[in-house]
Amino acid sequence: MYEVNTAVVGTVITNPVKRSANGEEVISFRMASNARRQDRGTGEWVDSGTLYLSVSCWRRLVAGVGASIMVGDPIVAYGQLRTNEYTSKDGVARSDLEMRASAIGPDLARCIVKIERPKLPASQDPAATASTTDRDIEQSTPRPERHLEPVGT
Repeated sequence: MYEVNTAVVGTVITNPVKRSANGEEVISFRMASNARRQDRGTGEWVDSGTLYLSVSCWRRLVAGVGASIMVGDPIVAYGQLRTNEYTSKDGVARSDLEMRASAIGPDLARCIVKIERPKLPASQDPAATASTTDRDIEQSTPRPERHLEPVGT
């Protein structure tokens, strides 16, 4: 089987929908990616096509995408691309491009986000399980003093 991994930068165009497939939760949405280029003659930005694709998120991505992503969000999606071929209700042969995502994140060139990290149980928290030596070294390491002076005086 082919495995084409790629990143697509675009905008979410449908709200994510959670469902169950083969006993596992999956959350899916559609996104659009617009190609833009600058016309050298006029200097204007021109749209030169739109890529539409369905994105499906499995396992650990389900909770994060469900709590974070909505219509209009600028995102970067990374995963395997697949083509689904089917026949519509009208009897017309169609195909749909789908990404099985392994990572979804905000496009920080187009938005600002605050990261909220989930609380880990003490047994899984690296800070709680760090050895005493590591913590002692971190706390006892002197930090250099900073001296700031105005520029141009």
